[in-house]
Amino acid sequence: MKATYIDYKDTNSFSKTLLAYLENDPQLTPFAGNRPTLEGFGRQIQAKAGKTNRKVLVEALREQYAAVDAHPDVTGNIDALLDERTFTVTTGHQLNIFTGPLYFIFKIATAIRLAQDLKAEFPDYRFVPVYWMATEDHDFAEINHTQLHGKRITWETEAVSATGRMSTESMEATVREYQRFLGLSDNSTKLAQLIETAYLRHNNLADATRHLVNGLFGAHGLVIIDADKPALKKLMAPIIEQDVIGEHSHRAIGQTSSELKQLGFAAQVHAREINFFYLTDTYRERIVKSAADHYEVLHQPLSFTGATLKTEVVQHPERFSPNVVMRPLYQELILPNLAYIGGGAEIGYWLQLKRCFDHYGVDFPILVPRNSAMITDDNMAVKVLRLDLTFKSIFKTNEELKKEYVRRHTRHRLALNDEWMELSSIFSKLQLRAHKIDPSLGPSVSAVKARLKKALNRLEKKLLKADKRNHQDALIQIDRIKEKLFPGGALQERSENFGLLYVKYGDKLIHELIHYFRPLDFQFTIIY
Repeated sequence: MKATYIDYKDTNSFSKTLLAYLENDPQLTPFAGNRPTLEGFGRQIQAKAGKTNRKVLVEALREQYAAVDAHPDVTGNIDALLDERTFTVTTGHQLNIFTGPLYFIFKIATAIRLAQDLKAEFPDYRFVPVYWMATEDHDFAEINHTQLHGKRITWETEAVSATGRMSTESMEATVREYQRFLGLSDNSTKLAQLIETAYLRHNNLADATRHLVNGLFGAHGLVIIDADKPALKKLMAPIIEQDVIGEHSHRAIGQTSSELKQLGFAAQVHAREINFFYLTDTYRERIVKSAADHYEVLHQPLSFTGATLKTEVVQHPERFSPNVVMRPLYQELILPNLAYIGGGAEIGYWLQLKRCFDHYGVDFPILVPRNSAMITDDNMAVKVLRLDLTFKSIFKTNEELKKEYVRRHTRHRLALNDEWMELSSIFSKLQLRAHKIDPSLGPSVSAVKARLKKALNRLEKKLLKADKRNHQDALIQIDRIKEKLFPGGALQERSENFGLLYVKYGDKLIHELIHYFRPLDFQFTIIY
């Protein structure tokens, strides 16, 4: 495999906020922590040292891995987390079935490569890549499907509570449908078996996802954490109590969101007065303050006073589930974490959170955009080159590419720029003549000139459209290339699952992603 790299700004695929962050826009400085540079990591290591309850963390991880066939590098990394000179780099994602779209895989590969790069630069420390399973998320519609070769495969079942706690008992038909797409080969057999064991021999979606992700990335030392555990939630209990009663996160994040909006950056998430859910095995519902010193769980016959709520937090912290704006704080509280690796939208909402981190005295992590990539092959590369395209130019729209192709290959002169320059010269003379006769005629001349310019533009478009028919085969090829590389008009990574790529390349796929990703270079990677 080979790779080529393109600046994110040249892909027209990323948000204004992300590009501003990568360009170190000074307007965003107050909302971010240390920069994603080696110097920034040096400062982050010093800031984060000694601030994690490592004993509780390691005990929780050992318990979670008790029934997992973990690679020695994984168990070694878990044990190493007891050492104050060991830190994590973390990515997180929902429990998409079969890993969902490709960027799920890209996030984890980025974390692994970043851990390797940091070890090379800071050899006296150890860096552990971590995948934080969003087991407490309850948006089942976002994770119950995946797409293979344009075909949507969906797990049809009723959503219950947090997705990590959902039973996988009804998944067999969905698993069989996925397996049928994989075909027959050594790689497809291996993946089919991994998928089957994950989802049909584990009781819930959290355990199934851990098995699948461990099977793909365990050899690279990836540690997977499920934070929906009482011992870990207990570490968060004081903040849960303070935030539910005091509504600090609501004020802090609301103020930051307003400031970002004034600077022209859109808010990705909106904080509520209370940013925790009440969680049981059968539901996850919002906690709301319905009156002075009175709190209710929506859609449930359950309520608290301020005093009884505090008692509930102390006795059952696992029943309090952070929402999207408080989950990052929970993550950074329980991990010795240096960096969070996320997509563009995630970077956007993390920038809304720093004031909340500061309020609770929790170190804000370095924000590292995940590597974004496209995976193709030599045959596609040849097709791109034959059409005089480049991997950079293919990010343009179909129409732009077609126009450029026709202009490069036409035997006719389609542009009317020279003619317009001649006409402009004539109109300059007409303008002068009209002014001498009557200065008020100037606007009339300008109006005629403007109408003629529009007419010439229409004529030029007609010439181009007519000549396109002489290049029809090439233009059809452009459409096919674009659809192959940008299914549905979007980046490949945002829709396609990794399954068929794994069938083609096997474990080499994961190795090559880690090899070619450059987390701190901030470039789009095309692997072929």
